[in-house]
Amino acid sequence: MANPIQGRNPYTVRHKTSDGEKLESCFYASDAFEARMLAMEFNAYIRAHPNCIDSILRTEV
Repeated sequence: MANPIQGRNPYTVRHKTSDGEKLESCFYASDAFEARMLAMEFNAYIRAHPNCIDSILRTEV
């Protein structure tokens, strides 16, 4: 079974905002570190507060 994007897997990046709201973003990445870097690139709040990330989970296709 081939991945939709060759060599990439879906990752869910969960983070908490300053008011306690929990949010998720999904990215295709080669590993959790790349998913974290993508989250920082595409989300201004995460870029400004990288320690707000609660978890990075690889999800099954």
